[in-house]
Amino acid sequence: MADDLEREKWPSRLSFVLASMGGAVGIGNLLRYPSIAARHSGLQWFIPYLLALLLIGIPVLLLEISLGQTHRAAAVGANNAVHRRLRGLGVCSALIALITVTYYVNIMALILSYIRHSFTRPLPWGENPEKFFSDVVVQNIKPTGDVRTGFLKYTGGMVWETFGWTILTWILIYLCLFKGVALTGRVVYFTMLVPLLLCVVILIRAVTLERARNGVVQYVGSWSSAKLRGGDIWKDAVIQIFFSIGTGFAYFIVYASYNSRHSHAVQDALIIAFSNSLIEVVVGFAAFSVVGFLRLDLNKVELSTFVLGFFTYPTALARIPGSNAWAFFFFLTVYLLAIDSAFALLEAFIGIITDTWWSKRVWKELLVGIITIIAMLFSFMYSSKFGLTLLDVMDKWLTGITLTFAVFVECVAVTTLYRYKDAVAQVGPACFWGAQAAYIGSMVLGIIVAHTAQFGLGVLAFVASLLICTSTAVMMTNQPTVTGSFGSNRYLNALWWVTMYPGQQLTRDLNIVVGTGGNWKLPIVWAPLLRWVAAPVLISVFSLSYREFGSEAKIYRNPLHIFAFTVAQVGIVITVIGLGFSNLFNFLVPGDQRDADQKQYATSPGVTLLDGAEVTSAEVEDIEENL
Repeated sequence: MADDLEREKWPSRLSFVLASMGGAVGIGNLLRYPSIAARHSGLQWFIPYLLALLLIGIPVLLLEISLGQTHRAAAVGANNAVHRRLRGLGVCSALIALITVTYYVNIMALILSYIRHSFTRPLPWGENPEKFFSDVVVQNIKPTGDVRTGFLKYTGGMVWETFGWTILTWILIYLCLFKGVALTGRVVYFTMLVPLLLCVVILIRAVTLERARNGVVQYVGSWSSAKLRGGDIWKDAVIQIFFSIGTGFAYFIVYASYNSRHSHAVQDALIIAFSNSLIEVVVGFAAFSVVGFLRLDLNKVELSTFVLGFFTYPTALARIPGSNAWAFFFFLTVYLLAIDSAFALLEAFIGIITDTWWSKRVWKELLVGIITIIAMLFSFMYSSKFGLTLLDVMDKWLTGITLTFAVFVECVAVTTLYRYKDAVAQVGPACFWGAQAAYIGSMVLGIIVAHTAQFGLGVLAFVASLLICTSTAVMMTNQPTVTGSFGSNRYLNALWWVTMYPGQQLTRDLNIVVGTGGNWKLPIVWAPLLRWVAAPVLISVFSLSYREFGSEAKIYRNPLHIFAFTVAQVGIVITVIGLGFSNLFNFLVPGDQRDADQKQYATSPGVTLLDGAEVTSAEVEDIEENL
């Protein structure tokens, strides 16, 4: 791990929190959240939303911030410290962030186009924002061909205004990053606090619109138990939490690595998560006020992210007094919120490069410039006349497949591979690995049954298979010499070693760093939530994307879908390669850190290692008192 004196640091704790909130709060909060809430409008939406936040979103966020802060490394180095076979997972997460920012910047370019047009009086989109968006802003050209008989064909050149705004946005991102977090930590005071203030102003204006109350009633004034019985509301809640908070993109890991090792990781994670959700829930009142103002019936109108941002809001803005000023401030707010997320995503990839020994030979300003230019070149394809369609399908498959897979592996791996040799030494390899095979195999079986029969039978198959196969594995145990939390009974003790020990020991070891000196500790339920709640839910969401690709819509005959779907598999392949051939990623891990995962083993289970020295429970208490 990097020494505190060698690695960059945030100017202050508030800088880290604001930068992390900036990464989380963006277009997903202002536009995507209201569109998802509109699809499931009513108070019942908040049940799966809050459960996803508390049981999945926050535990994964705690994991990423704690790993980054403890090991003071970006995604590859932090995952390597858990186990060297997770280096590929670190690369996958950073690659997801890089691919995402290439199309995210294009959305920001479209927003800049609207900012320019907000100076035209009257507003040029008037009462027909759909035509303005399609014909003027994106100049979208429909494909030719028929999926029933062959492949679709896309033609068309560049949208030059979007191309120009894309370049400008990349320049601004570079200027926010090229000096490191010392600069970024100051920029976020403007790019985070100013748009939040503007959000308050927009909210006040929205809720005072005529008929705003009718829209708010659709948001929080109705209830439908029937919607909770369907799977869509639960799937959408999970995806929204991950897309909104930003776990899985690796920027929380790299941002936390610029903290001092004993910063308030748990408190900061909770502040970031709850602030993010509070902002999007409150901003949702503005969106639904506009829905009421425009007399929209959500049972008849689909309010997608792009519809809300480029059709619904512009229509309302064109109808209110001072429309040009309100349009300018609205789109400026969206842009400022988005740029924080953009440079956080790029920093996630920059971090795994600047952590390497060979990057130290290059000026950071030059290195950041090279990475920015490469990312910019890839982003130009989204400035074409079929760029909007490509952007949509890339987001669909990257988040639905690669992101959910990466976080799934993250949750499973840290509660399986961390200090696993301790458990193997106690119960034997057959017992330990048999139990892990039962855990993963049962999830796969449950998914297969759920898709071929029904969801309830899938859950039943998962539970039954897990109980039977884990019990069989436990019967093969050696006699453990150390008693765990389940008691001294041979088989109960073995059950604890194979299902709970890696996660519990990870919690203990991380708390030595992030939970000392009066800091809040990672709770005892944290690791079980990752293993038994987050992982099964994520693999369920992951499986739905593959099923959709082979659907009756024949999207596998659409070349843009094929391209995006193929790109989405790259991160999975890299993760799997890392699991089998971790040495291939040695060039991304400094030589003195390549054996970091081996340094975690003490002379006996339950003993923690702190900077290479064994620490007993009594010594831990002394350390906490001194801090």
